[in-house]
Amino acid sequence: MDIKRLIDYMLNTSPEASRINGQNIGFYGFSRGGYTGLVLAGGVPDFQHADIPCPDELPICKTIRAGKLPPQHWTRDPRIKVFVLADPLDAFPTAATVQDISAPIQLWASEYGGDGVLPETTPALSKLLPKKPEYHLVSGAAHFVFLAPCAPKQAVSVPRICVDAGGFDRVEFHARFNEDVLRFLETQLR
Repeated sequence: MDIKRLIDYMLNTSPEASRINGQNIGFYGFSRGGYTGLVLAGGVPDFQHADIPCPDELPICKTIRAGKLPPQHWTRDPRIKVFVLADPLDAFPTAATVQDISAPIQLWASEYGGDGVLPETTPALSKLLPKKPEYHLVSGAAHFVFLAPCAPKQAVSVPRICVDAGGFDRVEFHARFNEDVLRFLETQLR
């Protein structure tokens, strides 16, 4: 709902509304944002059957396991014409959960996953989508590689999200990644 409201605002009320082409809306989502993109594209999550690590100490995990999630209204937004999704949290374990997704998708996966994204879920998702996505597997990378390179101070204060293992070069990766994302969006929105 929040993304739908944001698009409504940008197209109708924002100071830049007259400069925005409402026919050329793209979406980029990483991790939980990737999950959001899948819902906006028409996916219907199935948390009870999804392979998402969920520790027992979190009340929401107990609710999911007990099958007591309240009914949800999932918000699809057909104004979004193209999606770039990086290591999405995958609550879409079957073809039925993604059957209504028809927009072009560029799908990125880290080799090792992390932060609730298992290494096997994004490749499995790429095979379930009814329209074959442009799929990229980033070898030697973990989940947070899709975040922009960190400043040196950040790398010291939050190494968990800023420092990549095995000497992975995030700066070099983002040069290619950014080009590929931009190329895909420009091609699909042309």
